[in-house]
Amino acid sequence: MTDRYDATDYSARAEAQGRPGAGAVLAEQMADAGDKRARRRDIRPLARLIPFAMRHKGHALAALFWLVAAAASSLSLTALARGAIDHGFEDGGRNLNFWFLLLGANALFLGVSSAARYYFVTRTGERTIADLRKGLFGRILTLDPSFYARMRTGEVLSRLTTDIALVDTLMTTSISFALRNFLTLIGGLALLFVVSPKLTGLVLLIVPFLLGPIFLFGRKVRKLTVASQDRFAGAVGFAGESVDAIETVQAFGRGDSAIARFGAAVEDAFDASLKRMKARALMTAMIIVVMFGGVTLVLWLGALDVVSGVMSPGALLQFVLLSVFTAGAVGALGESWGDVQKAAGAMERIEELMRATPGIAAPAHPRALPQPPRGEVSMSAVQFAYPGRPDLPALKGFSLTVRPGETVALVGPSGAGKSTVFRLLLRFYDPQSGLVSVDGVDVRDADPVQVRDRFAWVSQETPLFSGSALENIRFGREDATVEEARAVAEKAQALTFLDALPEGFDTPLGERGKSLSGGQRQRLAIARALVRDAPILLLDEATSALDAESERLVQAALDQAMEERTTLVIAHRLATVLRADRIVVMDDGRVVEEGTHAELVARGGLYARLAELQFRGT
Repeated sequence: MTDRYDATDYSARAEAQGRPGAGAVLAEQMADAGDKRARRRDIRPLARLIPFAMRHKGHALAALFWLVAAAASSLSLTALARGAIDHGFEDGGRNLNFWFLLLGANALFLGVSSAARYYFVTRTGERTIADLRKGLFGRILTLDPSFYARMRTGEVLSRLTTDIALVDTLMTTSISFALRNFLTLIGGLALLFVVSPKLTGLVLLIVPFLLGPIFLFGRKVRKLTVASQDRFAGAVGFAGESVDAIETVQAFGRGDSAIARFGAAVEDAFDASLKRMKARALMTAMIIVVMFGGVTLVLWLGALDVVSGVMSPGALLQFVLLSVFTAGAVGALGESWGDVQKAAGAMERIEELMRATPGIAAPAHPRALPQPPRGEVSMSAVQFAYPGRPDLPALKGFSLTVRPGETVALVGPSGAGKSTVFRLLLRFYDPQSGLVSVDGVDVRDADPVQVRDRFAWVSQETPLFSGSALENIRFGREDATVEEARAVAEKAQALTFLDALPEGFDTPLGERGKSLSGGQRQRLAIARALVRDAPILLLDEATSALDAESERLVQAALDQAMEERTTLVIAHRLATVLRADRIVVMDDGRVVEEGTHAELVARGGLYARLAELQFRGT
């Protein structure tokens, strides 16, 4: 049985726990993977990368040095080419070998400096992104469930993957080209004015005519690109949903209609792409006509200056080379600027997560829980409503004390608040009023990690991970030995089927443990809880997915585990209820009855009615 929160937020919890049926998350994630991140003209969010990059100042300075060296060596090629033309043929070409030797040495240095630039820039960028990725994931895992009630899991994963990929592209590729081309542009313009102020002025007059088509068609191309990406993202999202629910699609015979719907979405995306390609083709044609027409004009005027003796042939060659370098730098900077804008938008989204503070956190001076653990829990006059639903309290003045070693069963209709009790004990949330304590310590005064160390939890959904069976058991305690893992698997009646797997305990279980049946997953989750060896055991319908024979065997193992520790059980089947020291009956967030099975049946209240329904069902 689950409370109202379980029923209302079923899909949200399925997403958070990675259970089958969370196809919406996959669809959102794949749709977001389309490159449709917002561009920002304000690039200040990128400044938040500086603290990460400053951890590696040595490599960053080396990257800057080699950037300057590579730009200088590429520009010096033009000066050496000029010298070779103007002076290499003097005196019968006696100096020609010398100038070309200089050109060869310069080319060699350019290759070395470019390689060093690439290595140090890429290494610094990759290291910065690795630190950012680890920091972001560390922040994500500290955020409490109330945060994920406001933000979808797919959106969080999108920021961890797609947004960081955009920043990664900037830090490892775009920034290197951008800085190199910026230095080339500045140096090239300076040298152009030195070589020929007149021709440089003519080149600058052509620039506005070159930028016109870019601004005229660029905005239209961007809008069409976004439209194309949005439509394709919708197609990919639908494909993700269909693949995730492949059994449902095939069972209902909807394969052909799904294929047709996906095909229509792809064709729609293609039509949008075709409009974008036509606009871009027209823009490219106008830019090429203006650019090469301007180059022809400038070369013609330069050739006239050479004929008249105003300019040497080498100076004209240097001017042409510098113009090519400078024009290439301008074009590359335009492309890099787009990457910078996208990365700035992505970094703002990442920073939103980095700035998020968990509502559940350790106080400045946490109070230590007593050692050794006693295994006592208490809730007094607890009033609690989930975030976003303050008018629908899940617990209303709820009080409960469980003594060390006691087994208490929580029963009641769906929506009574049973699972909420577990969430408050594990401190996923804090109550609006009242007290929740573990071993006599208010959980708000303690470190949440230390509080949770006192519990072993078996949830109704039994989420597993894609590793091996041994890794899933060790999720309960990382230092568990293989022998300990086998021992708890035997107690949970999981040893037989685990040994029968192709690689035994080392067999990969597939995504979310899909290769196992529901009952097998539940037994593996019980083994994971048992290996934790915590003083307090929380069982939320721990045997709901088992058949009668498996339930009998697992229940025997749980009975043994319950004898050694304090246990709270959310129970529906009477097999567990009958073994409890005390039964607490809940309804509408309150305790309405309390006692043993026989006492509660004799009273003829809510428990008696629930028991009668179960007996009648059996």
